[in-house]
Parts: sequence; C-alpha cells; structure tokens
Amino acid sequence: MTATAPSDSPPRAGWDALTAELDAWAAAGRAATLWWRDDDAIEPTPDLDRMVALSVETGAPLALAVIPAGVTDALAPVVDAAPTITVLQHGWSHTNHAAPPAKKAELGADRSATAVLAELAEGRSVLDRRFGPRALPVLVPPWNRIASGVAAGLPGAGFSGLSVFGPRRVSTVNMMCVNTHIDPVAWKNGKRFLSDAESLGMAVAHLRARRLGAVDAAEATGLLTHHLVMDGETWAFTERFLTVTRRHPAARWLAADTLFAAEGLR
Repeated sequence: MTATAPSDSPPRAGWDALTAELDAWAAAGRAATLWWRDDDAIEPTPDLDRMVALSVETGAPLALAVIPAGVTDALAPVVDAAPTITVLQHGWSHTNHAAPPAKKAELGADRSATAVLAELAEGRSVLDRRFGPRALPVLVPPWNRIASGVAAGLPGAGFSGLSVFGPRRVSTVNMMCVNTHIDPVAWKNGKRFLSDAESLGMAVAHLRARRLGAVDAAEATGLLTHHLVMDGETWAFTERFLTVTRRHPAARWLAADTLFAAEGLR
C-alpha cells in the first residue's frame, strides 16, 4: 500500500456549499460523520495549547499524531488534562529515508521492512509508557506514505489501525483504515493557507462522494491539521469549519477511539 499526498488541484467550494451538502445528508436522514487529526506533536508549544483548547471549547475530539522518538515528558500532562484528546503514532522519528527525486517517506521501501517495523514497534512501546490507554495502536505514516511490505507487517508490530490521506480503498492489510481528506495547508506554496474555496472543496467532495456511494460511505470525513505550521488564515478556517459543522444537526464529530473501536481495534 502506498498512500499519496493531497492533490495539487483540489476542487473549489464555499461555506454555502458545505451547508447545502450537510442539508442533503439531513434530508436523507443520515449523519455525516467527521473526525480530526493533527500531526507532528512532540512537546507542548503555544500553538499546540491553542489546538487543544480549540478541541475542548468546540467539543470536537482531536487525534494527536505524536512522533515517538522526539516526544518529551511534558506532553503527557497536556493529554491527560484534555478529555477530548487521543494519541496516535506518527511513524518513529519523522525522518526521510527516500533518495531524491523520490517523494519523502520514512516508511517507504528504501529500507528493509524488518528494520522499519522494529522502529515502529519501539515507538509503540514509547507511547504506551507515556500515555497509557490514551495511545491507540494506530499508525499515521509521516508524509502519509507507507510501503506495502511495511503495511503488511503492521499487525505483527502491534498495530490495529492505519490513517493516511484520501478516501480509503479495499486493502489486503488486516486492519482498520480511517483516513483524512481535508488539508488546508498549501505545502508547495510556502505552507500558507490553501484558501476557503479549495479547503471546503475537499470537504464537500468527500462528503458528497460518500452520500452518493462513490467512495466508502462509512469512512468519516477527516480534517488534517498541522499546528506547527499554521498561519492566521489556516487557524481561522479551522475554527470556522469546526464551528459550522458542530452547529449543523446532520454533522457528527467522532473520536478516534470510537472510530477504530467500531472495527474491533481494542
């Protein structure tokens, strides 16, 4: 399994289009499930504090993807104090092992699957020790890329879940996949805010595809954030997206432990 990064040309939409799509879910008597993943956590920072506070204030559960090799003791109290937070594993050290011009990957085919899986198993132990039951056996590959040989070995390394980017596909990997689908950061343009139109386009496109059966309707639509690189416009979009969806009767935000437990994660 090799996951890809977000498309270079996301669709465009507006806030009215998001509301209209959620209205269509309501008219059909269905709940549009959503979830939220924030990547690259290792220690408390003002931006992480802001992200956690936003989760607590809005009641939207936040899955924090933590880098095991860099995590500090100070992060555990932050997680403990926020009941809306769960912890996922963000690779081992978020190190790129791919040789140029290949796209960045820590869990690619450039090293043996045995070596990669050994690091991931160590990371699993690190997060278990620091966060206890708040740390789920769910892997978030850095750069959302993972080689098929590594993915196949994840159950043996203690993982029951996987999260990358894009609508999930049928896989031979024996684990639950819940991906993200909305990334408001323009990674190839200075890490600025992508735009309301493009960010909402990703949201509406996935919600509509689910409603019409073009993709797996059971997969919750995922918001992906990166607290360390977000500019003011990205923060404003995130806050408004959470507020608008939380107020809509057809939208239902789910915690990562709920999503993965639905498929027997625990």
